[in-house]
Amino acid sequence: MTLTAAMITVDTTDPLPLARWWAQQTGGEILAENEGWFVTVKISDAGPLLAFQKTADPTPGKNRIHLDFVADERAAAIEGLLAAGATHVADHDMPGFAWTVLADPDGNQFCVAQHG
Repeated sequence: MTLTAAMITVDTTDPLPLARWWAQQTGGEILAENEGWFVTVKISDAGPLLAFQKTADPTPGKNRIHLDFVADERAAAIEGLLAAGATHVADHDMPGFAWTVLADPDGNQFCVAQHG
């Protein structure tokens, strides 16, 4: 048996604005709004969808699953994300690899590393 990632779902109290934010940041498009209770975003032809699900009580604290992104120009990507409303959480590096942890407008953490 083989599993294929089809969707990554984020709990939020207000799905539509958060889905719009992620669609803008990833160059994606909103596929379905479902009256604002479950919004899906297509971020690439090959990858999984992002989904934003309305819930009255999202998990508090650091999210247990997070998104990892790569960028050809990491510093420029981070600068753009911060200007769009992300917040800086931390910078990390180890021999041969560095990444930055950011949080989206809802506080969900994600990472950005240099492509390659």
